[in-house]
Amino acid sequence: MSLVLRRRHLLLSALATGLAACRGASSGRTALELWTLQLAPKFNPYFADLLAAWRRTNPQWPVSWTDLPWGSVERKLLAAVFARTAPDVVNLNPPFAANLASKGGLADLDPLLPVGAAETYLPSAWDACRDADAGRIAIPWYLTVRLSLVNHQLLEQAGLQTPPQRWSELPDFLRRIRERTGRYGLFMTVVPDDSAEMLETLVQMGVQLLDDNRRAAFDSPAGRDAFAFWSGLYREGLLPREVVSQGQRRAIELFQSGDLAVAATGAEFLRSIQTNAPGVAAVTRAHPPITGSDGTANVALMTLAVPRQSRQQREALAFALFLTDAANQARFAREARVLPSSVAALEQIRAELEQEAPVSLGQTQIREARLLSAETLRSARVLVPALPGIKRLQKILYTQLQRAMLGQLSSADALAAARRQWDQYSQSRWP
Repeated sequence: MSLVLRRRHLLLSALATGLAACRGASSGRTALELWTLQLAPKFNPYFADLLAAWRRTNPQWPVSWTDLPWGSVERKLLAAVFARTAPDVVNLNPPFAANLASKGGLADLDPLLPVGAAETYLPSAWDACRDADAGRIAIPWYLTVRLSLVNHQLLEQAGLQTPPQRWSELPDFLRRIRERTGRYGLFMTVVPDDSAEMLETLVQMGVQLLDDNRRAAFDSPAGRDAFAFWSGLYREGLLPREVVSQGQRRAIELFQSGDLAVAATGAEFLRSIQTNAPGVAAVTRAHPPITGSDGTANVALMTLAVPRQSRQQREALAFALFLTDAANQARFAREARVLPSSVAALEQIRAELEQEAPVSLGQTQIREARLLSAETLRSARVLVPALPGIKRLQKILYTQLQRAMLGQLSSADALAAARRQWDQYSQSRWP
């Protein structure tokens, strides 16, 4: 047994001892409620096996599983918190977890965690689950890394061999693709309630979003350069017109139709491209993501949180640690084609991928993309921290960047307007 696995065994044993000591003081409810995001029915067999395994060792704490569509979880969870019927464990992304924690909705897990818990998870994922005010608001679960899926047929037509590796290389690449092929090089949405990719890109370009007092720090030389960069590309016609009106789903549509050279997305989308556009898939290769000058990539993380209303917080945490242990994460990573936040599970998945012997081009593509994702994790972190109000900040910045792109304001004036809007909101929320 490896050192990591021995630590995990000791960690769960210690937690089980703590559970036995506290059960007498728990409420009368003897079932835990788990809510997840858009995993049913595809992962029904996985959860059936997982919950059965949990119940064999914890018969007095069966788990009731509810899966929710992505678009409804915030509304339903807030309604459940208001009605005091919140679940015991809930699957959240870091921005919503931070927002709920800022309202006092999530338990601080630090006092409940066994010694050594942090060592079993990737440091970047573990650190992303902590809020400066609310403490340890979640346990990391699974994650994805954005890659560059590249249509090499378009690159060849443009006389190029590789896609850009840094944002500074992007303008020349976009011009070459547009001039030689009539297609677009990249799609980057600025629809306020869609992908956070542009926000992450600003961080990669050296923009500090907020200062220690949660006031705007983005109206800086780096921020002005970044706003001028993106608005300039749009005004030059190098970005699709619909980046101001359609979300990141449009990037996949354009890529699958052969009208986009680079799709910034996860390895898991390769299978969809293979199914929906086999001709495009045949000329597609995965490359490292475009980054800033320091090479730091972004990690998209999913977490498990325990609402403060739960009367079984220790038991809920025990289940969250069980769900995210090495064995359970490794199986989920295989089936979902994502990456685990468990150190031991990641080692296992990487070793399995290296030993795979694909028998088709499609299998080879997926294997290579997943190996590249695992390798990219070495230089990746959650670029936009779990801050209360982060979705408001995204909306403000995207809306003003849209105005700069459309020529309604200069890029500098648009950024200044965003600063004023954010600071007004920030001062009202955090005087």
